[in-house]
Amino acid sequence: MTSSAQQFASDNYAGICPEAWAEMERANGGSAIAYGDDEWTERAADAFRRLFEKDCEVFFVFNGTAANSLALSALCQSYHSVICASSAHVETDECGAPEFFSNGSKLLVAPPTATKLTPAIIRAMATSRSDIHFPKPRVVTITQPTETGLVYSIEEVRAIAAACRELGLKLHVDGARFAHACAALGCSPADLSWKAGVDVLCFGGTKNGMAVGEAVIFFDKALAEDFDYRCKQAGQLASKMRFLSAPWVGMLESGAWLRNAQHGNACAARLAAAIAAEPGIQFLFPVEANSVFLSAPEAVLNELRTRGWRFYTFIGGGARFMFAWDADPARVDELAADIRSATAAG
Repeated sequence: MTSSAQQFASDNYAGICPEAWAEMERANGGSAIAYGDDEWTERAADAFRRLFEKDCEVFFVFNGTAANSLALSALCQSYHSVICASSAHVETDECGAPEFFSNGSKLLVAPPTATKLTPAIIRAMATSRSDIHFPKPRVVTITQPTETGLVYSIEEVRAIAAACRELGLKLHVDGARFAHACAALGCSPADLSWKAGVDVLCFGGTKNGMAVGEAVIFFDKALAEDFDYRCKQAGQLASKMRFLSAPWVGMLESGAWLRNAQHGNACAARLAAAIAAEPGIQFLFPVEANSVFLSAPEAVLNELRTRGWRFYTFIGGGARFMFAWDADPARVDELAADIRSATAAG
């Protein structure tokens, strides 16, 4: 595996970054109190509070599906609904987990033409029906960056949050790549979250250099009531919690969370710049974070596959390339050269 050529089909292909690995190794020395009553979990939670400049409640779970689903279930009753984009991970890639863990809360999906949610879309969806026969809107969830790599600006988040307050809705953020959004905007995590009106954020570690692990952060602490019980019931309370939380210590205290994201974003921009002038190649979405979505003739895509490149085409209808913390710029250049060559041959 380690000798194979690096691929960019997914940022899940990457290994563990040195800062996370080193802290996990340090946590492995000796014994520690189980179920989160250890020094590593306390340090990680405090590191998040410093990062966000907020006395927030922090919980550590294994993966993004659990983080999103449990967070939404904490905000909803079974007769409520959640407004989301049609491409949202909670709608397309979580196997009904949000509905399952909320005992049936319905996802209200925006029109597929909407690449981002907007206040106008949210108002229209939240007010389309108010009778007792329809699940009552309770939460808006946005993905930051979106599944197609678009970043919500601080102003966009503020506007959405204002609409949520006007309508009596809570605002949840699926931040599987939240670090990449912060890196793209050059802003603080606080400015892009609670200061902009976000109630709950799922901060992703898996796609930013960790083996496993996401943090569920409640900026409104009242909303976190009994969330620890939800985690336990869902099989997300790690007995050896230090191994979920210690990597966060390494990521946050060293600043690797931001450096890793900056590198992934830079590699995406590098590829985009190298192929921007190629005839027949079109970017399906602006390159704003660590992904590049491109449209190309099928002959070009087949030629790339023949040359050994892996990529997915199920999102947006084009080839998706993702760049992780360990993306090798030289390998990015190889991909760009093969795209240019395949385009010329096609």
